[in-house]
Amino acid sequence: MKNFNTFVAKNMKNRKYLFLFVSLITAMSCLGQDRIDSLVRLGIQFHDDGEFEKAIAVYKEALRIDPKSTIVNYEISMTYRQSGESRKAIRHSNIVIRQKKEDLLLAYISKGSALCDMGKTKKAIKLYKKAIAKYGADHLIYYNLGVSYLRLKDYKNAELAYINEITTNPTHKSSHHGLAVLKSIQHQKVQSLLSLYFFLLLEPASMRAEIAYTLLKQQLEGNFQKDDENNEIKNPLNEESEFAPVELMLEMIKMSNSLEINKDKTPEELFIDNTKAFFLVLGELSEVEKKDNIWWNFYVPFFYDLAQSEYLDVFCYFISISSNKKAKEWIESNDERFNAFMNWLND
Repeated sequence: MKNFNTFVAKNMKNRKYLFLFVSLITAMSCLGQDRIDSLVRLGIQFHDDGEFEKAIAVYKEALRIDPKSTIVNYEISMTYRQSGESRKAIRHSNIVIRQKKEDLLLAYISKGSALCDMGKTKKAIKLYKKAIAKYGADHLIYYNLGVSYLRLKDYKNAELAYINEITTNPTHKSSHHGLAVLKSIQHQKVQSLLSLYFFLLLEPASMRAEIAYTLLKQQLEGNFQKDDENNEIKNPLNEESEFAPVELMLEMIKMSNSLEINKDKTPEELFIDNTKAFFLVLGELSEVEKKDNIWWNFYVPFFYDLAQSEYLDVFCYFISISSNKKAKEWIESNDERFNAFMNWLND
């Protein structure tokens, strides 16, 4: 019995030390993670300020604490890519990908983007497809896949990728923007306009929005030419297009702006009128057209409802604020109507 009590006392003492040891290791681990988190925040700040060398130095310090940290390896890969060191970006992305844990899909995107920067766009596309096949649909993967296809001028697959992204995440700004640019390249103004309008609703105030707004106005106002002899429009349209009637209407908009009935209207009022006409024609045509695609199923129903609401003018002023000082002033002076429009969007 004496031996048994001695055995118990001895092992209880060992357990005490074991508990203290485990507690110490846990505390050190927590302190290490806190330090990593702090360094990551600092590195991100340096990155966002364009101070890439400082960001990389901070991330390296974090990697000395935990060389396999997925967040640190991902962040340093992004910074290496931004600083033009694509091979190093790929190396750190691979560390994350091999672990198959946190930040995995972001690492795929970082690696794919670095491959594109190196001119290896086809390899990037293969990588994105592999990620989708293994881990399912992800809107950022689809977006970057679309960008890669666009670089190769593979417009069909670029469009499909952008549409898949929007289907997965309807509020992803860059995919609406990418789809708008793609359709502009293809001279498909109606589709480009629909994507531009939606993009500007999501991102009305930025340098990118300013360029998008200019493109929208150019396409909305048409590019018709008049025959001097009989004063008729001579701009052949694709009669087989599902949007042929709308394309014809767009060709007429610029001409109608110069009519006597519109001479006293401000540019802002004309923009509202033109936008409303565009949305209404699309909505009325949608009752005849039964095609199953993003244009008729996503964009047109939304804009048709908007055209019939009391908030179309608010929408037009809101999407113009990047390029029109008066539009910004109007929004600031009509905050109640703007808030009501926001509530309408959220209903």
